[in-house]
Amino acid sequence: MAAMLGTQPIFQIHAELAAITNLGRTPYGERRIIDILGGTVAGTRLNGRILPGGADWQIIRGDGAADIQARYTIETDTGARILVSSEGLRHGPPAVLEKLARGDNVDPSLYYFRTVMRFETSAPEVSWLNRILALARGQREASAVRLDVYEVE
Repeated sequence: MAAMLGTQPIFQIHAELAAITNLGRTPYGERRIIDILGGTVAGTRLNGRILPGGADWQIIRGDGAADIQARYTIETDTGARILVSSEGLRHGPPAVLEKLARGDNVDPSLYYFRTVMRFETSAPEVSWLNRILALARGQREASAVRLDVYEVE
């Protein structure tokens, strides 16, 4: 089967996060909301910033995996605005997840953090985003997330 992803990210995201708001354990799992405060977007196909106001809604499942749904807005350097919708999973060995929860720096190869991304924009100069799916490899930091975003070809 031919490779479905490009070999280089089309852009990278560094999203700054607020503290976790824990809503407690529901029948589905532990519900959490993490507000997205801002950030940067940089790469060969897109450059700009993350606008404040998005959020990451998570369910920590019984098996310890984080089921992630995020929605936020990118504003390009030229002023185009792009809605991002992202769904993913983060999981790993319990000791690694405990380190992440404490805010420790953890090598991203020690845990799984992937998201499927879709985009929506009215700006002609970035309308190509309306017609692609992307996969991202993530890394959690103490108060931020880094994503390497690859186009599914």
